[in-house]
Amino acid sequence: EPTTGLHFEDVRILLKVLKQLVDKGNTVIVVEHNLDVIKVADYIVDLGPGGGEYGGRIIATGTPEEISQNPESITGKYLIKELTRK
Repeated sequence: EPTTGLHFEDVRILLKVLKQLVDKGNTVIVVEHNLDVIKVADYIVDLGPGGGEYGGRIIATGTPEEISQNPESITGKYLIKELTRK
């Protein structure tokens, strides 16, 4: 989780660097719980349904918009609020 403990401005800078890497043709994989990071991902693999021994299964895959519409995804339930926030 690269954004743990970072100030909002530092998260913004990190996202800019990650985008630059992708723009140069790199594949970037990030494990993250921060919805500000998740909502700008190209593709999400949502694991769950819980943590530890209660998780580890693929619940949903797709774009942030697709995840937000998936009723099986707990992440999607919170992500839709971020995607529709103005």
